[in-house]
Amino acid sequence: MRFDAIVLAGGRSSRLGGVAKAGLLLGGRTLLQHACSALVDADRLVVVGPDAEPGALAGAPTIVREDPPFAGPAAGLVAGFTSWSAPHAPWCAVVACDMPRVADLLTLLLAEARAEDGQSSLVALDGGRDQPLAALYRSADLAAAIDGVLAHGTAQDLSMRSLLASVRTRPVPVPPGTTHDVDTWSDARALGVEVP
Repeated sequence: MRFDAIVLAGGRSSRLGGVAKAGLLLGGRTLLQHACSALVDADRLVVVGPDAEPGALAGAPTIVREDPPFAGPAAGLVAGFTSWSAPHAPWCAVVACDMPRVADLLTLLLAEARAEDGQSSLVALDGGRDQPLAALYRSADLAAAIDGVLAHGTAQDLSMRSLLASVRTRPVPVPPGTTHDVDTWSDARALGVEVP
């Protein structure tokens, strides 16, 4: 099944003292390398964040930056999705770079997409919470939502919920912890991520 993929890696990492989450190590590889490896089967792979060496990442992704930098995940998603011209693959995976179990997540979402009618985008439901940065969106719906936002301004500092308000989604329950990410050093330790 065909899908594009966007990895969001442009946050400030303020609770980590500014240490870039994408560069944290797990099992000798960076979290960004783990994410790109999980998404290597994507038709197009885009990383939204500071400059990185595409050749060091599986899938040789395109590297783009939200404008302005640190404008939030919605702005990052817009930058990633609009970084190439149509046609898009039918689906678009969107993940944050700091989720060590992104491979498990993608397996679950793709299996769910194959099993259903394809009329709804799929958002991971982990511990009772929807995770919009752990999702498989219908590209046509995502494009329409982005066009609607850009017709009235920019996505700078826009919330993900506002950006995706018109996108029909269905929650997909995933095993607890599948979408856990690294927000603090305590999170890093709990997930087995190396702490400098």
